[in-house]
Amino acid sequence: MRAERISAAEPVSALRHVKILECGEELVDFLALCPGLLVDRPRFKYRRETLLRRTVAEKLCEAERNLPEGYRFLIVEGWRPPHIQRRMYRAVWDMIAARRPGLSETSLKRIVNRYSAPMNVRVPPPHTTGAAIDLMLADSEGRELDLTSPFDPFDPHSASFDSHGLSDGARRHRDIMAAALTAAGLTNYPSEYWHWSYGDQGWAYRGGHPHAIYGAIEPPGYSPNPEDDIDAPLARID
Repeated sequence: MRAERISAAEPVSALRHVKILECGEELVDFLALCPGLLVDRPRFKYRRETLLRRTVAEKLCEAERNLPEGYRFLIVEGWRPPHIQRRMYRAVWDMIAARRPGLSETSLKRIVNRYSAPMNVRVPPPHTTGAAIDLMLADSEGRELDLTSPFDPFDPHSASFDSHGLSDGARRHRDIMAAALTAAGLTNYPSEYWHWSYGDQGWAYRGGHPHAIYGAIEPPGYSPNPEDDIDAPLARID
């Protein structure tokens, strides 16, 4: 039983106390392992990869089978390379700063870190470990279902899994998604309804596990897309 109180924001200051005992498991193509999965539309402009740690991909396949008839998963992203993570962090920083002018840098950093993980050697961002998945729910034809109404999908008020004020339909769809993923052994980062993981520091922290089993990883022979490997913030696709 966990003695200390945990934070829904899972701050770096807490996660850095979670040890990583890297198990050495490889990254695999989750679409090859589970062809029933669908790739969702991009949110930012860059080349996405279809990679996850093998056990995480297997759990995602199990979760897909757990869905009631008529539902499918839309996968936004699994493994993310460090150069993209850095650019995404800058994009989120700029977006929050524009929405909340006047915030101190300390306050702004605290909010940004809730929605995008900073690069940190002791606390590698979850997607860079191959342990995390961002996903949505779709109908049998692959059409994305409502998970945020009455809020805009990019409205921070809709981000937390237990957001107040959601429509009955959005709440029902989140519950369907969560039931399938939880039964497969994946756990949710509570500040983002779309973010689920297994084996990383967040999973260990929220589940009271003694250590994480996945640290940062890159696939053998990986070469970034030169057009993506730049310093500018990611460009959002509306």
